[in-house]
Amino acid sequence: MSVMTSVDDDGKGDGALMARIVGLDVLDIRFPTSRELDGSDAMNPDPDYSAAYVVLRTDEGPDGYGLAFTIGRGNDVQAAAILALSDLVVGRPTPDTAAQLAALSADLVGDSQLRWLGPEKGVAHMAIGAVVNAAWDLAARRAGRPLWRFLAGMSPEEIVGLVDFRYLSDALTEREALDILRAAEPGRAERVAHIEAAGYRAYSTGAGWIGYSDEKLVRLAKQAVADGFDMIKLKVGGSLDDDIRRMRLAREAVGADIRIAVDANQRWDVGPAIEWMRALAPYDPYWIEEPTSPDDVLGHRAIARAIAPIRVATGEHVQNRVVFKQLLQAGALSVLQLDAARVGGVNENVAILLLAAKFGVPVCPHAGGVGLCELVRHLAMFDFVAVSGTDADRAIEWVDHLHEHFTDPAVVRGGRYLAPTEPGFSARIRDESLDRYAYPDGPEWRDA
Repeated sequence: MSVMTSVDDDGKGDGALMARIVGLDVLDIRFPTSRELDGSDAMNPDPDYSAAYVVLRTDEGPDGYGLAFTIGRGNDVQAAAILALSDLVVGRPTPDTAAQLAALSADLVGDSQLRWLGPEKGVAHMAIGAVVNAAWDLAARRAGRPLWRFLAGMSPEEIVGLVDFRYLSDALTEREALDILRAAEPGRAERVAHIEAAGYRAYSTGAGWIGYSDEKLVRLAKQAVADGFDMIKLKVGGSLDDDIRRMRLAREAVGADIRIAVDANQRWDVGPAIEWMRALAPYDPYWIEEPTSPDDVLGHRAIARAIAPIRVATGEHVQNRVVFKQLLQAGALSVLQLDAARVGGVNENVAILLLAAKFGVPVCPHAGGVGLCELVRHLAMFDFVAVSGTDADRAIEWVDHLHEHFTDPAVVRGGRYLAPTEPGFSARIRDESLDRYAYPDGPEWRDA
């Protein structure tokens, strides 16, 4: 397989006897999903779901695993950005505590030269997220617990210590965050038991890819309902006539009681978004996702006010906690969709969950892709147990492909995510899949 690797640490110097990170490997892994138009939408018609995959190697084991999700071209650029972090990571003690994980995140986000490439946005920030998530995977593996249990087992003070409150304090202070977490402490054990017994609600995007035929859409929509999902999602934004027809077919297929969300993947300007959603309104769309640029806070607010009671959801491409803060302050969204691999990893997603709890906005995480279902279920379950204390009006996106490539795959039964039980953050890809889908030399690509 194709591997980009850091120079290994030699194990000498102060602290040589403690467990340490001794290497950082990065692999360019791509899956040819464009061949069947899986993942297709109005802005991304032919994606090849890909992972810039990172391994933090330790001298004592286990190793830690993380990834940044892309859709093909540019995955090599993302992998190179991850590798550029190796000097800030290799040689560090293996992180075991909240304080060590907070320090690692702060050192990566705060590096003065890397910040110039953002700050806290784009390829460089996603690289930091991949490494930070790999460090959390490593820490949870060493603790012998799944990430959601490992994180939810921390005290409110430890959780608050994970968060960088810079740029947030006008909307969320450390004291307010502590109050939110302390208010959720009673009942933690009962909510853990509930998750382990009943799982967490999911919704399905599997029927809604824009490249699918009408027949396939109807068949998969009916199957989703039969499988226990009470909400499906359709991609929109290619053609209004097509979208009206597809919404009508979907509504006829699933009936009036099943929610249908729609997702424009940033396709529209503000005016067209309002007009388009008014045309779809007779089919009772539950939310419109990413109706316009994820950076356009005021545009989202204008759309939300014009199309109410249809909800506005966004977050898949929101680049950091500051933009989420502004969206919440402006009343520009009514569903927050955090992503496990877009921002700076677990630490920043904890901040985003606390912001959502402060503003009383439900979190319905974005998933699908490569490994996103595997990762984000941990964050949603942590939110339920330790932050919001509720799963009302919440669901995690589900797309049923590529899970077989992971050693701890996400599983949905009866329309609900089962709680992960294996130690770690569920990011590890099987060795045989790494060999087969490595780009460009793996046999899946070499022999295509």
